[in-house]
Amino acid sequence: MSDFPTTARVVIIGGGVVGTSTLYHLARAGWTDCVLLEKNELTAGSTWHAAGNCPNFAGNWAVMNMQRFGLEMYRTLADDVDYPMNYHVTGSLRLAHTKERMQEFEKVAAQARYQGLQMDILTNAELREHHPFLETHDLMGGMWDPLDGDIDPAQLTQALAKGARDAGGRIERFCPMTGLDRDGDEWIVKTDKGDIRAEIVVNCAGYYAQRVGEMFKPFGGRTVPMVVMSHQYFLTGQLPELEAWTKEKGHKVPLVRDVDISYYLRQDKHGLNLGPYERNCKAHWITPDDPMPEDFSFQLYPDDLERLEFYIEDAMARVPLLGQGGVERNINGPIPYAPDGLPMIGPMPGVKNAFEGHSFTFGIAQGGGAGKVLSEWIMHGETELDMWSVDPRRYTDHCDHDYCLSKALETYGHEYAMHFPHHEWPAGRDKKLSPNHQALLDSGAQMGAYNGWERANWFAQPGDDTSEESTQTWGRNGPWATRIKDEVEAVRDHAGVLDMPGFSRYTLSGSGAAEWLRGQVTGALPKVGRMNLAYFTDSRGRILTEMTVIRWGEDDFWLMTAAVALWHDFELLKGRLPADGSLTLTDITTDWSTLIVTGPASRDLLSGITEGADFSATWMSIQDATVAGKPAKLFRVSFAGELGWEVHTSFSDSAPVYEAVKAAGATPFGMYALNAMRIEKGYRTWKGDLSTDYSMLEAGLDRWVKFDKPQDFPGKAALAAEKQQGIKKRFVTMIVDAGDADAPYMSPVSHNGDIIGETTSGDWGYRVGKSIALGTIRADLAEPGTEVEVNIYGTLCKAVVQPDEPLWDPANERIRA
Repeated sequence: MSDFPTTARVVIIGGGVVGTSTLYHLARAGWTDCVLLEKNELTAGSTWHAAGNCPNFAGNWAVMNMQRFGLEMYRTLADDVDYPMNYHVTGSLRLAHTKERMQEFEKVAAQARYQGLQMDILTNAELREHHPFLETHDLMGGMWDPLDGDIDPAQLTQALAKGARDAGGRIERFCPMTGLDRDGDEWIVKTDKGDIRAEIVVNCAGYYAQRVGEMFKPFGGRTVPMVVMSHQYFLTGQLPELEAWTKEKGHKVPLVRDVDISYYLRQDKHGLNLGPYERNCKAHWITPDDPMPEDFSFQLYPDDLERLEFYIEDAMARVPLLGQGGVERNINGPIPYAPDGLPMIGPMPGVKNAFEGHSFTFGIAQGGGAGKVLSEWIMHGETELDMWSVDPRRYTDHCDHDYCLSKALETYGHEYAMHFPHHEWPAGRDKKLSPNHQALLDSGAQMGAYNGWERANWFAQPGDDTSEESTQTWGRNGPWATRIKDEVEAVRDHAGVLDMPGFSRYTLSGSGAAEWLRGQVTGALPKVGRMNLAYFTDSRGRILTEMTVIRWGEDDFWLMTAAVALWHDFELLKGRLPADGSLTLTDITTDWSTLIVTGPASRDLLSGITEGADFSATWMSIQDATVAGKPAKLFRVSFAGELGWEVHTSFSDSAPVYEAVKAAGATPFGMYALNAMRIEKGYRTWKGDLSTDYSMLEAGLDRWVKFDKPQDFPGKAALAAEKQQGIKKRFVTMIVDAGDADAPYMSPVSHNGDIIGETTSGDWGYRVGKSIALGTIRADLAEPGTEVEVNIYGTLCKAVVQPDEPLWDPANERIRA
């Protein structure tokens, strides 16, 4: 293997732990014709060498799964590849200052136990038993993770590299990519050592990922949405008391994360390592006068300890021993941040046969699992478990530099923040505005961001508390609760209007479009002049997405989907189009806007301001009309579960139509009210109730699967086999005795002490007056009347499985009136 390779199946750019882990997983799966190009040395982070924390569970379901993969891998890696590693399993303590933080810990611990991992809720006395140097007098308690620890990054990366080489993978050191070209379906990766022709290229370039990403722009790429932050930590001198305790006990003290203050503190040899995530944080390489250098490997930023003073003082009060060691060494280096702080793992948006694995803020903790997930994407085009929360396509055209910078600063400064269900983060807002935005604000709208689009969540009245502090609760009964109830009742009893810009919307046309579409969806297509729901599945029959299919002509369609699915669903469709170019797919999302007009009075209300419409047309009908003097398309459908229509107009015509609908008597309502109403109907939401964690049959969508149609849609054979063998879990609606908070996503569901499933969404149903949870549970327990328990922030709440029908208007008489 001394000669430079001129061809490869896969070329990975970047030799940090993620790139090396990806090569390791590919090679061990038999993909041996793969090459990793490393600019300098193989090491995690490339800048500093202090051991990192592992696994750092944060409560995100996909990330917890990914870190679980890595944790299992790291346990045996040294023996598997015959390479020694310093891997210390010390356990870790997370400290809680508030009741809300303890509730979060209860949620995370329950999710971990569901995954087979033990996390325990501790009292202050129990915290002291684990860490004798810890002051606990002002704490509410904490959480214990016995599997956390630290690992040497250089040794970890070298062990992965050895395992990859032993399995047939190849690593070219001191060989950065200098350029990129395309020849037909092949990539030409340019380096100073020569060119490599490859089928697939993977951007694992760490904090250089944005620079590498620019090379993909001529081939459909975009500017990678990330910012490089400055992260500091310092090491103390050796502490005799700590050394004596370690020798007596035979192990290190646990790592401490004071998540409410925002720092970690762990033992390093016989000293301590303090790493804050400070609110007054700093980004680098973001302006022309601070350009990113060509090579920053093994370099550091100047020390800036003044930024850390508050955190140092707090940490010394928490662990007084810290103040005795002095600052022996300070490390200030780059760390990449995506706007939400989660990595990007998966298909590169807009570029065929290109993938990404970068922007890791906890690269060591996540590297082992990230390599597994990324190799699955590369080899199979799908992953074992749903990984949407780290998919690069979650960021679309609203992610300009201003957005990425403001969100990265916000996210870094709130690294350990709690993500409350009614809290909206203020940075990076107003990127996509409805024509009705100011009118909404004038009506008291409290806005939320949906793929950059601003939509009203609820409408406040004078005197309501609209402060950010009021939303920092897990409970449902904030100042919004009364207003949501009012909005729901207005829809139930008369009519409401929801301004809903940003529906992802594509046109599909061309000879044979209908036949092609039949081969992609699990069910049937609507007749001309009608609409219906359609589901796209992967090779295992798991749900990739749900789209509304609107059929204008024999081969003339609109396909509509969730705002956040904009790039994901467009690429899903584009990637399956016939190679002969016979079909045309066009994104028209920004050309149109939508009003939801719904409630028992909606027919009379719309009739008074509409010309050319037949309001006796049945459920799921579509028609052209003129509303308030503007051309519109009327779809008879309602996600709220009442009589209603979607009114689609050109973007520029939305404002006068909205004003006319309000003037005719419709009450504005928001996304919170819509969610409460849809859950009463059992309607699913994408990447909550609908994801690749569930097959069509598990999700209770059997009636949208046509096994008898001749088209062999993806996943058809897998679904047929699943149907024959019998499904193991079933989608259910549950009424929950929920107390003050409704079931969050992925709350474990148990029966007689055994976990038998999970919730996929939960909310209060204002029309039925009950807390509702949707979810999947063991199929044999999915019978109506079965009593189960839902773990809601540590409280086991009784729940009862309901019949397989909507809780509100089970016969659908209101929507078909």
